[in-house]
Amino acid sequence: MDLSVIFAFWCVSILFVLTPGADWAYAILAGIKGQFVITAVMGLVLGHLIAILCVAAGVGTLLNHYPILLSTMTIAGACYLFWMGVNLFIHPATISTEIKPTQKLESAQSWLIKGVGISGLNPKVLLLFFALLPPFIHPKVALSPTAQIIVLGMIHLLSCAVVYILVGIAAKKLLSTRPQAVKIVSRISGSLMILIAMLLVMGQV
Repeated sequence: MDLSVIFAFWCVSILFVLTPGADWAYAILAGIKGQFVITAVMGLVLGHLIAILCVAAGVGTLLNHYPILLSTMTIAGACYLFWMGVNLFIHPATISTEIKPTQKLESAQSWLIKGVGISGLNPKVLLLFFALLPPFIHPKVALSPTAQIIVLGMIHLLSCAVVYILVGIAAKKLLSTRPQAVKIVSRISGSLMILIAMLLVMGQV
């Protein structure tokens, strides 16, 4: 693939990654908890990977032909986000340094699964890739269109991983000694998730 095409795609992709949303809110929450940043970001990246593979497999075209599938995915993703947001708003994160090894393992697994859910169940991510990737695919290139989508997708995933980890680490550094600020940021993150969920549902009305 031509380097200019890859760079052009990265410029568009990084703008998406740098736009705060549910992924940012989740990375910030992971940073507040301290030890779950990498695990949480792995979950988010896996969710994006699922969306990229779906686009590479042509699922985006299927959703285009059967809007009811997209509506179902949207409502399911919105309900999950809403549930996460409400729980975070009612029970904001707290700073804790006493964590047993078994609790840490179970929590790490939970953070990974929730991260996959937040990004993987968001149909807007799938649609974004469906709209973002094809313009950069060239049929005359040696690589097949599917391979090109995967290559560009990996570039996007790398950007996601770097940015979300930095967001989580920044949250950890800035909030680790400010318990009151942690509660405020947690509730803001929860509110953001609720707002995004409501917008997703309203978009189906």
